[in-house]
Amino acid sequence: MALMITDECINCDVCEPVCPNKAIYQGELIFEIDPALCTECIGHFAEPQCVTVCPVDCIPVNPEYVETTEQLLEKYHQLTVEPKSGS
Repeated sequence: MALMITDECINCDVCEPVCPNKAIYQGELIFEIDPALCTECIGHFAEPQCVTVCPVDCIPVNPEYVETTEQLLEKYHQLTVEPKSGS
């Protein structure tokens, strides 16, 4: 599953720089997480880094994006594979 940031977010900006997939961005009112880029840090770290650093505990699992560990690992591989140069 991808993570999400709830409206309890205080815009402290500690989550954005620790996201290895650059899935976190400043939204209109609070920081947001792009579910297409969020792997819950699978492939990078043992725990989601944004959850680890968040001082207000406002980053739960997003129930709209249910993914297995295997699916998150596959997404990680798709996001981190370097494109092959054309011939």
